[in-house]
Amino acid sequence: MRLVANLIKGLDVQDAMNQLAVTVKAGSPQMRKLVQSAMSNAENNFGIDRDNMYVFNVLVGAGATLKRWMPKAYGRAGMIHKRTSQIEVIIDERVEGKGRKSKDELDKEKKKRIEAKKKIEKEAKEKAETKKETKVIAPEEEKKELPGKAKGGKGNWTNKIFRRKSM
Repeated sequence: MRLVANLIKGLDVQDAMNQLAVTVKAGSPQMRKLVQSAMSNAENNFGIDRDNMYVFNVLVGAGATLKRWMPKAYGRAGMIHKRTSQIEVIIDERVEGKGRKSKDELDKEKKKRIEAKKKIEKEAKEKAETKKETKVIAPEEEKKELPGKAKGGKGNWTNKIFRRKSM
């Protein structure tokens, strides 16, 4: 992960995303996802313009290590360490305050997102209610027997298998 992290230090966020897209390393998809998340957080929480962002620093630390073992010759066991990482991406502005949104603009956008979400939920709820109203069970369907039941009311095929005879 440190190799991938060192590739993107000091790059603009768009250049970093492009670099991670073409890098053939196991950690590059996870790092790309992390940088994307950091960009979204900086834009939505702090109002920083995407064109003004760059990756200031990437800190990679050791995370939890899963310890496993693999059988070896002569009854021995070889240890396997499955290591994880804790990564911190620090994004900063190239030019201080350029294109940054004010608190009022951020609050307005947040309210718009909340209203849009409520509207979508309300529409989904209305659709569900209309489906419930259109689906009415006819009295004939209620009286139909289930396909697994025998006509004599003795039960389904499992009862036939596990039927016991008394002596």
